[in-house]
Amino acid sequence: MAPHGGTHVKRYLSTALIGVVCFVLGVAFQRYADSGRPSQPPAQQTAETPKAEPGPPPIQFDREPLWAYGFDTTAKADDKAPPQGAPSRNLRPNEDPAEQTRARRARGSQATYSLVDVRDGHNVIDWFPQDHPMPMPTVIKNGPAAGEGNTARGCGSCHLPNGKGRPENAPPGGLPVAYFMRQLQDFRNGLRRTADPRKPNTITMIELAKAMSDEEMRVSAEYFSAIKWTPWVRVIETDLVPKTRIAGNLFLPTAKERTEPINGRIIEVPEDLEQAETLRNPRSGFIAYVPPGSIEKGRDLVTTGGMRIVGNEIVQGKTTPCVTCHGLDLMGVADVPPIAGRSPSYIVRQIWDIQQGTRNGAAVQLMKQAIAKLDGDDLVSIAAYVSSRVPPRANGRELRATN
Repeated sequence: MAPHGGTHVKRYLSTALIGVVCFVLGVAFQRYADSGRPSQPPAQQTAETPKAEPGPPPIQFDREPLWAYGFDTTAKADDKAPPQGAPSRNLRPNEDPAEQTRARRARGSQATYSLVDVRDGHNVIDWFPQDHPMPMPTVIKNGPAAGEGNTARGCGSCHLPNGKGRPENAPPGGLPVAYFMRQLQDFRNGLRRTADPRKPNTITMIELAKAMSDEEMRVSAEYFSAIKWTPWVRVIETDLVPKTRIAGNLFLPTAKERTEPINGRIIEVPEDLEQAETLRNPRSGFIAYVPPGSIEKGRDLVTTGGMRIVGNEIVQGKTTPCVTCHGLDLMGVADVPPIAGRSPSYIVRQIWDIQQGTRNGAAVQLMKQAIAKLDGDDLVSIAAYVSSRVPPRANGRELRATN
């Protein structure tokens, strides 16, 4: 009976902690909102020269989680990303033309496409039309009407027709319409960029957002929002990972055996290299190798913020519990985005971008306060735990990490 009673006490204390945090966060939010309201000036006020707003602090390139950005060398402030190539149906000169034009089939699909079709980002292939709303909107399949060159690519070419995305980009499937629209507007208005200046697809995303009309933004938001999020990442705790190479900011395994130390990183690779990379099969997901113990540490930070009860006092943790805003099931609340079961590489990139001041916007301000004290190990742990959670609304259970 004692262990059972102890469990109830722990649950009660966790609930109490979350309630306290919700109250504190509500007060903080109100203060933040009030700070943006114009105050009545005093009857007599001496005119002063407005003080310049301090610029963002310099990016801490030496502390960057390089693995999350798909790099293995440290960036410099004057680095620039080379522009991504425009979508094309051109044959690659270093590959057999017959192999590039041969009809192929992704596992489980009745459709057939050649490699030329797969690579054509201006006319997105669709292995599984039943997995998303139909018909696929023009902006998802072909790109913005005003797009040309590098911006003549459909949203589905990078993010996949079912919105699952890949570790090197974003998973827009199942995001709230309001949140999705706000991100596109932030890209367009210069409020969202990457903390690593070498990452080319973020630059492309900014250009695409500028090329999109307001109507195209709305259509794409409603399309991706209508897609139900289902398991996509399998999290494995391990000391060793397979050897990999980096291609297009994505880690690709070069061997099956786990022989390299994980060294505090998260290494996210395709479950099936041929299906995910060559054929871009939107049903072929990813494995995320995470350090041993990181899921349990992440659980503590995500659910309690690292708070402790010592005697009769609450000792503040390093962060606000993620569940406070993202929901107890991490599936989002109102226009706060769901995060359960999504790419840990993407999650860490966003936290780091916010910490470094390259991701802004009104809704980001409270997030900045919540994550200010998190270090690199904390980011790994939070992402490991969040990514290991199967969306409860998908099948009513959690996905346990494997070894």
